[in-house]
Amino acid sequence: MNNFIKSIDWFSILLYACLVFIGWINIYSTTYSSDHQGLMNLDTFHGKQLMFIIVSFLTIIISLAIETKFYERFSSVIYLATILSLAGLFLFGKNINGATSWYAIGGMTLQPSEFAKAATALALANFVSDIQTDLNNFKDLLKAFAIICLPALLIIPQPDPGSALVYLAFFFVLYREGLSANYLLVGVFGAIVFISTLLIGTLWVSLITIVILILWYFITKRRKRKISVFRLVTITIVTIAVSYSVSFIYDHVFEQRHRDRFSLWLRLEHNPAELDHIRKTIGYNTYQSESAIGSGGFSGKGFLEGTRTKGNFVPEQHTDYIFSTVGEEWGFMGSGLVVLLFAALVLRVIFLAERQKSSFSRIYGYSVASILFFHFAINIGMVIGLLPTIGIPLPFFSYGGSGLLGFTMLLFIFLKLDANRINEW
Repeated sequence: MNNFIKSIDWFSILLYACLVFIGWINIYSTTYSSDHQGLMNLDTFHGKQLMFIIVSFLTIIISLAIETKFYERFSSVIYLATILSLAGLFLFGKNINGATSWYAIGGMTLQPSEFAKAATALALANFVSDIQTDLNNFKDLLKAFAIICLPALLIIPQPDPGSALVYLAFFFVLYREGLSANYLLVGVFGAIVFISTLLIGTLWVSLITIVILILWYFITKRRKRKISVFRLVTITIVTIAVSYSVSFIYDHVFEQRHRDRFSLWLRLEHNPAELDHIRKTIGYNTYQSESAIGSGGFSGKGFLEGTRTKGNFVPEQHTDYIFSTVGEEWGFMGSGLVVLLFAALVLRVIFLAERQKSSFSRIYGYSVASILFFHFAINIGMVIGLLPTIGIPLPFFSYGGSGLLGFTMLLFIFLKLDANRINEW
């Protein structure tokens, strides 16, 4: 027992505790009223979150008490149970705010997608760490993709595209384990073509692509490393085809609310009055969030002094937009501290992952780091207006029992694996 206590990474636990505590303080601020009803009042969000925090301590104890071999040996069973729980939502799920993402259990709700991340990380780690798995083998790569994509495909139609988007984080894990960088380059290339098409149109994207490829051809020819003309023509045709498909999907598949969100994000609407109208309607949440953060200045207005927070200007401020409370009441200094805490935790997990003796533990550790980074970066980017509105929570911060328990389980399974690394070979 003493050896285990010494071997566990207390720095990660300290970072976790700081994030959970600061998150709860800000949830308390968003729901505070003059007729204060007590910290443990379960009629308030902060009261419920405090109960979730207490339950998360039990989750920590259970996660650390389970033998490390259990996670590896039963990862497939855990993954299968999670897939069944996601599929079961279509029959037994409870609809909340237009999404059937929860099971109603008594007076509580449970969101299985929050636990599916840890289950997928375990299954992927188990598969990729197998000595017979080779990510350069197309069949093995397809199996890895299937493990990642199956839960995402079950989450999308709930509908919860934000939670499904997080599964892209696992591709960074595969890259660390030997996946060709070409797959990541294709993804980046697709994103660039998508955004460029919306900004300047298919014609200009096509012309710029042709000019770049012609220059590339002559540069490589001059250096005596001439590239195949067939390859250049193929890239040109694919780029133009993707660009045309983007235009078609944007104009004929996307609903007006989707087009408005992209218009707001990329500032596609050049009419100032129309753009302002979109910001205050479709982009109302982000507009109010930006205003709240901007009003905080350098040092913030002070705890419980946020006028926009108290006035309930920002919808869902205790969940996806909790960071706007940090910006308003704690200002740039408080926001910077939160960003540093998240960055420190992600970097710490990566450091721990690199020192693992078993590939299973290393792969799982990189999965944890990738998921936390993806959530943290996208949520804050959304709240400050750098990214379009995507409904994913800020780990350990946003209100919600399933989210807190899911992220706690995700992290502490890895800390258990790390604490046992001296016994791993």
